[in-house]
Amino acid sequence: MKSFLIVGMGRFGRKLAEDLLDRGDEVMIVDRDEDTINELSAHFSNAFIGDCTNEDVLRSLGVNNFDAVVVAMGADFQSSLEITALVKDLGGRYVVSKANKDIQAKFLLRNGADEVVYPDRDMAARLSVRLHAKHIFDYVELSNGYAIVETAVPKAWVGKSLRENDVRRRHGVNILAIRSSDGKLDPMPDPDDVFRADDHIFVMGEESAVLKLNK
Repeated sequence: MKSFLIVGMGRFGRKLAEDLLDRGDEVMIVDRDEDTINELSAHFSNAFIGDCTNEDVLRSLGVNNFDAVVVAMGADFQSSLEITALVKDLGGRYVVSKANKDIQAKFLLRNGADEVVYPDRDMAARLSVRLHAKHIFDYVELSNGYAIVETAVPKAWVGKSLRENDVRRRHGVNILAIRSSDGKLDPMPDPDDVFRADDHIFVMGEESAVLKLNK
C-alpha cells in the first residue's frame, strides 16, 4: 500500500484519487473550493480545504511523508507551477504534475516535477488511433516509438498457433496476451495456443509494426 496526496479535484484529480483509493492505497485530497471538498468528504476520510500555493498549508499536510504528490491543477498553470516548486522544496519524494502544453511541461520539470502527464493529449492520441484503425480497440503509446495495442487477430493467423505464425520473427512484435470472446484474458499465451477469429490480441512493438498487422 502506498500513500498519495492529490492537489486539485478537477475531473482528472478526482478520477485519479478514486482509482487509487479503490486499489487500497492511502489517499489525501486537497482543494481550495469548499463545496468540492464537502462533496467528496463522504468518500475520502482525508479531505482538506486549502490553498496549496500557501507554503504553510503544504507544510501542514506533510508533503514529505507521501510516496508521491500529484499536482492536478491543469487549468491554473501559475498555481500548478508554484505548488510543484513548493512541494519539492518541502521534501516531496516524487512529484507528478499535470500539463496541457509542451511549454508547460518544460517549466514544470525545471521547477521540480519528477514527471509530467498530459491526460487530455494522451486520451486524444488513443482515440485518434482507434478511430483511424477500425481493428484497434485500445492503444497505449510507449517511449521511443513503441506502443501496445489491443487489436483483432489478423485473418491469416486464424486457425494457426502462435508458434506456426512465427509472429516475432515475421512481424517484429510480441504477443503479450489474448482475450477470448467471453472476455477471459490469458496473460501468458502458450506458443501452441490456436488463434480464433473472435479473439483480441495485445501486441507490443514498434508503433508502425503493431498498427499494420491488420492492414
